[in-house]
Amino acid sequence: MKDQRLSPFRDAQTDRSTASEVPDTPQTRSPSYRLAFADEEFLLRNELRPVRLQLELLKPELNISEREITSTIVMFGGARIPEPSKKDGARTKTLAELSKYYDEAREFARLMTEKSKLSGCRENVIVTGGGPGVMEAGNRGAHDAGGCSIGLNIVLPHEQAPNQYVTPDLCFNFHYFAIRKMHFLMRARAITIFPGGFGTMDEMFESLTLIQTGRMERVPFLLFGRDFWERVINWKALADAGTISEQDLDLFRFVETAQEAVDIIERWEPAPPRSDIPGR
Repeated sequence: MKDQRLSPFRDAQTDRSTASEVPDTPQTRSPSYRLAFADEEFLLRNELRPVRLQLELLKPELNISEREITSTIVMFGGARIPEPSKKDGARTKTLAELSKYYDEAREFARLMTEKSKLSGCRENVIVTGGGPGVMEAGNRGAHDAGGCSIGLNIVLPHEQAPNQYVTPDLCFNFHYFAIRKMHFLMRARAITIFPGGFGTMDEMFESLTLIQTGRMERVPFLLFGRDFWERVINWKALADAGTISEQDLDLFRFVETAQEAVDIIERWEPAPPRSDIPGR
């Protein structure tokens, strides 16, 4: 959305347009003469990394704020989990079995979006990584409900297009993982974790650490599929070893169904402050 505030100064868009109308001379053809903000080669220099980080933070922030979205429901999960109708093509038997969570993710997003629509799609908006698998299921469920959803894509060596269910003007692409993670959590009012791989675990543990250390307020933190998560992570062993505390095991809950997750979010009451936060 164009900034409508009045300014006594000539705007940057006009200057960028008229810069192409100057006489063609050795001076005007030199890269040094280009307007800095219109010079792509300049913006891509290593020294401009701090500026690019700021731009990646600011662009989605402005777009989301202009939509007046105040809170989100985060959905993390594996890109390789197929929808049930395609599970016969899954690369492993386990992935085929996990396809049931595609449907649960889709139903969860649909139920949450039905409620989000009561606020004009400003509160509790679904946000996913914008890709396939569980991410697609989340955006698809929001689409089923006739609401909006956010997709936060990331540029990878093997490019993947955003799934077709992300609301187009809420579909963003990132270069920096760190900034993308900030946007996942800046408005989070609940975090849901579906079965997945390295990326899902990275997002899960980073989010848990922020809550564990008091850097982020506690929100409903729901892991879909107890059997999967207890097979791949020995939570109790972490507590027994003393690398986490017993109280840390209460930072998350296991759920199996979309309705169970919705019920927990609706009944959520913030837990009292902890006295054993690491570093305190």
